Amino acid sequence: MIRVGNISGFYGDRLSAMREMLDGGEIDVLTGDYLAELTMLILGRQKLKDPSGGYARTFLKQAQECLGTALERGVKIVVNAGGLNPAGLAEAVRALGGRVAHVEGDDLLPRAGELGLTGALTANAYLGAWGIAACLRGGADVVVTGRVTDASLVVGAAAAHYGWTPSDYDALAGATVAGHVIECGTQATGGNYSFFTEIPDLAHAGFPIAEIAADGSSVITKHAGTGGAVTVETVTAQLLYEIQGTHYLGPDVTTRFDTITLTPDGPDRVRISDVRGTPPPPTVKVCVNTLDGFRNSATFVLTGLDIEPKAALLQSQLGDDVTWTLARTDHENADTEETASAFLHAVVRTPDPARAKAFSRAAVELALASYPGFTLTAPPADGTPVGVYRPEYVDRAEVPHTAVHHDGTREDIPWPAETTAASHPPPGFHPAPATPSTGPHRTVHLGRIVGARSGDKGGDANLGVWVREQRAYPWLSDFLTVERLKELLPETRPLTVHRHEFPHLNALNFVIEGILGQGVAASTRFDPQAKGLGEWLRSRHVHVPEALL
Repeated sequence: MIRVGNISGFYGDRLSAMREMLDGGEIDVLTGDYLAELTMLILGRQKLKDPSGGYARTFLKQAQECLGTALERGVKIVVNAGGLNPAGLAEAVRALGGRVAHVEGDDLLPRAGELGLTGALTANAYLGAWGIAACLRGGADVVVTGRVTDASLVVGAAAAHYGWTPSDYDALAGATVAGHVIECGTQATGGNYSFFTEIPDLAHAGFPIAEIAADGSSVITKHAGTGGAVTVETVTAQLLYEIQGTHYLGPDVTTRFDTITLTPDGPDRVRISDVRGTPPPPTVKVCVNTLDGFRNSATFVLTGLDIEPKAALLQSQLGDDVTWTLARTDHENADTEETASAFLHAVVRTPDPARAKAFSRAAVELALASYPGFTLTAPPADGTPVGVYRPEYVDRAEVPHTAVHHDGTREDIPWPAETTAASHPPPGFHPAPATPSTGPHRTVHLGRIVGARSGDKGGDANLGVWVREQRAYPWLSDFLTVERLKELLPETRPLTVHRHEFPHLNALNFVIEGILGQGVAASTRFDPQAKGLGEWLRSRHVHVPEALL
């Protein structure tokens, strides 16, 4: 097997993770995911100011401390920290030592107009695993990429190790699932987990490891003695994160998430098997970020009596182009000032930077001329540019994919040939007998028997839910329809919602279109990345058969 450990789930993750993984036990490859759609926007703005930047500088700090240890122990490193400038980061790492290669071709910005990617500040195609594999087979100690699919970091390492070919679809799909589980770091070991009170030592959870076999099956684990836990449910939660339907489309393979089987394999060990893959689609997804005006915001504290009239007065004073949200956190007859207070959130979106800046001054000028007890949680700033993410799709023949080896030689990576191979049927799955919906019911929080994980995909939100016992899945499948979800989450009622079933995982996944507007950087929503959406659903009261409690 090849042991692949994760050291980063986002730009800003724990800096000590590389040292912890190197010193904690045996590892063959370290991978790190530093890029998100929002991160590409941040790096794009950074590169506007400094053309030599555009990469995740936190990885360079990790390498300065740990690269020598990795080289001594023969541990390979594969990261997408190159962002918009993989060649620049590779050069910086090369100065620290080792054979450093990089992958390029994802940056389509110079051809954005030709490809119809209008208004792009950044335009990066999601490359796959084969450039990474070529670099590793060419002897690289470190491989730096720009925008590749998160799982490709792991797939590329495994493909190089085992000599897989582009038509080894089942093996590639299995490695894709392993990569998807560990890409978000400690989310696989108990972080952001619905039943977090069951997780030991979550104060410092260990980062996950995927032990990948030659057939693509894997075991998810972590170093002994580290915090957190690896269980079937922590892995299930991560599998449901930021996905859509049962067919997970990637540049290397289409992975059948409805074929995944999870089984316990000992303490802090979960085996992933039976994953099936089919050929990839003919198009490549492109992450496009644009700039769309400016925004500013302020939060007003409303204390005591007449909360709604106070809010109405403020709204009349600050203009009609402001988006308002009143959070009624106040309590009747409260014994502290904070619990007697509500919060009024105000957000202004405008194409005019002067209006964004003027909003701050207008808010401050009301300090002695508005509602009694006027106060702000913080002084408003001058406003910031708004970035908007959108996915685009281009024919993969339009996207170059190049491995730049550690000695400077360049290798063009061909896209795998299209095939018409039929989809594999799922392995035999036999759901538990349906739990009768008749009999006594009890009103409880849905989270009593259901876990959830949610997140953002541009302006859409993904909400995955699973039941803790297989015998409850037939009830969940029958009960939690799209219509029921809209009843429980009224903010979703006017929106288009898609539901997908994952019986092997005892899970459902909902994709809620447009709930986040134009995406995290532009959203005026209270929870702009939908991270708490699943926990809101779990807090709702539902009627559950007592037989399941």
